[in-house]
Amino acid sequence: MPTLPRLRAGLDIIPSPDGDRPGFAVRDPYRYTDTVLFIPAVWAAALACLDGGHTELDVQEVMTRQLGRLVFSSDVRAMVDTLQAHGFLETEEYAQRREQKHAGFRAAASREAVHPGTAYPATEAEARRFFAGFLEPASPEGLAPGALGIAAPHVSIEGGRACYSAAYSPLARHPELAGRTIVVLGTSHYGQPETFGLTRKPFVTPLGRLAVDTRLVDWLEAHGGSAVTTEDYCHAIEHSIEFQCLFLQQSLGNEARILPVLCGSFTQALRSGRFPESQSELARFFEALQEMAEREGNNLFWVLGIDLAHVGRRYGDPFAAVAGQGRLLKVADEDRRRIALVCDGDAAGFFELVAADEDELNWCGFSALYAFLKALPGARGRLLRYEQWNIDPQSVVTFASLQLSAET
Repeated sequence: MPTLPRLRAGLDIIPSPDGDRPGFAVRDPYRYTDTVLFIPAVWAAALACLDGGHTELDVQEVMTRQLGRLVFSSDVRAMVDTLQAHGFLETEEYAQRREQKHAGFRAAASREAVHPGTAYPATEAEARRFFAGFLEPASPEGLAPGALGIAAPHVSIEGGRACYSAAYSPLARHPELAGRTIVVLGTSHYGQPETFGLTRKPFVTPLGRLAVDTRLVDWLEAHGGSAVTTEDYCHAIEHSIEFQCLFLQQSLGNEARILPVLCGSFTQALRSGRFPESQSELARFFEALQEMAEREGNNLFWVLGIDLAHVGRRYGDPFAAVAGQGRLLKVADEDRRRIALVCDGDAAGFFELVAADEDELNWCGFSALYAFLKALPGARGRLLRYEQWNIDPQSVVTFASLQLSAET
């Protein structure tokens, strides 16, 4: 009997948020399918068998023992067929869906917004009222002298409201920034490790259209080496840059140009404990980014779309996490130690602290922060606000807003 196809890696499998359909929700973060499948909890063992090494009979036997009653092969086949039909298994159907989506993004004239109507309002008038509420009252102090950029969250906009406001309110007092290219370094949640994803496509949101500085995209593509991925499909689904674009549009209007860069994780560096630049492909990209920063100088303003720790059951921890309580007090201390090294411009110390436990806190903003420190080694930071937020009752995301300035 042939083995069953493998369940795709990288799927979101989380406790069902629908009380009428308990068990697990299976979602594709890559959006090759928009279907969300609900799997009863007792069938979790069947999902575990979809590893490329089990047959239909194997799953039937496992589920018969699990349920204490006979499970028919037709029941197993119905589950497998449903998963396969929607592209959740590593089959030809999935490969076709994937290629269609990638080809569609390559051919698209613009990068269309993914989250209107869910993370923020879908119409221009409602979106303007929504985002204006984050910038009122505008920060009385504006940006610090020698300001190079900011770091802001990419967590749920409502969940991170105070941190978004702290980061972006000062920009509303500096409309001259619209004349610069805004380099947006965002976390790539779904991209390949040790890569930097670029796109030339303008970003379209309910607030309008933000053009990309294609001259700098071309330059980074020519000088950044093999770590560069051009027209990275992850841009089509990633929210870490999309959310920054909306705040930039509200703060500076649509006159600003952006240079969007998705920063993949530094998996090899964290596992080995060796600095990321010990990998030649990363070293070359950092050198190119630093050279670009030196060449362009005040023509650039930097925005980092980052979150910090991810703690609790959703992220694989064996305990429930509650913001500001219990274990999360220690997490706050560790977060602040890392932030302090970033603010001191200490890239080496920052990496060593994060890598000491292979980043047990799952800082998804680590690679973007480290790339910024390597590109502008004289930069310093100031913590504006730090927060923790329960993304669900048992899991916490932490995040912060920073101002980044030249060393004085």
